[in-house]
Amino acid sequence: MKLIRDFEVGERIEGFYLIRELNLRTSSNNNKYFDLTLADKSGEVNAKIWNIQDGQENLYAAGDIAKIRGDVTLWMDQTQLKIIKHRPMQEDDTVDYNLLVSAAPLEGEAMWQELYERAQRIEKDSMKKMAVAALELHKEKLLYYPAAKSNHHSIRSGLLYHLLRMAKTGAFLSDLYDLDGDLLFTGILYHDLEKITEMSANEMGIVSTYTKEGILLGHIVTGISRIEEIAREVGCDDETKLLLQHMVLSHHYEPEYGSPKKPMFVEAEVLHHLDLIDARIYDMQKATSDLEEGEFSSPIFSLDRRRVYKPSEEK
Repeated sequence: MKLIRDFEVGERIEGFYLIRELNLRTSSNNNKYFDLTLADKSGEVNAKIWNIQDGQENLYAAGDIAKIRGDVTLWMDQTQLKIIKHRPMQEDDTVDYNLLVSAAPLEGEAMWQELYERAQRIEKDSMKKMAVAALELHKEKLLYYPAAKSNHHSIRSGLLYHLLRMAKTGAFLSDLYDLDGDLLFTGILYHDLEKITEMSANEMGIVSTYTKEGILLGHIVTGISRIEEIAREVGCDDETKLLLQHMVLSHHYEPEYGSPKKPMFVEAEVLHHLDLIDARIYDMQKATSDLEEGEFSSPIFSLDRRRVYKPSEEK
């Protein structure tokens, strides 16, 4: 099986690929077709399956694995795959899942344990209870959940990886600026926690869809409600509860991104920037990981369609 990053225009490929996204569309001549995003651990590629017949509309779903034969083409300066033969994966197929799924570079259990040990060092009793409860609430799913359906940290265990990197950077900034490090850490744990109820993901870390709650409310609104619920259960004081709720409410910063309030105390401000820094660095590093020195990436949607450059090292 050839990895997607190694596809070359004009060649024919065959192998097992993960269907990350799937949409049934109708062409201008009224024929149905599948518009897919195929993925493996190396990247993604858009693909088309033409002439879908009646009764085939439910042949595949996002998160399925399919055996694909197709021709690599170029469309609007983007690599695309024209599928000429396909079938769902069967029970007797031998598939190397490690080739299909991108995952965080650290094991989920190890990342969870590191965050849990940090939570145990919190001095204020109610804050410690809130932090521990955040980690224990969805522990099983936290071990494999991504942080997004696409874009930053959309990999197996990506949510934990995002939280851990933010926590490590937050610890440094807390010392540098004399912040309430325990408050910042606990806010980090809660800021994206309800993405687990916002998205439906399987154990490979592939998001199939957004939930009804995710579409109607989103993780910010459900996150505030979750803090209210946990605070009542563990006996958290009202001030700590309110601060954590504000951190979740304001971490997207702008109303158009879901935050009706901007940060109004320093730990909330830092939380927003930690989230932004980690997301953007992740996307930039991902975009340049397979580039040669001196090359530019394709336009990156999550970075306002910027092309990212990989600097050349002086010889």
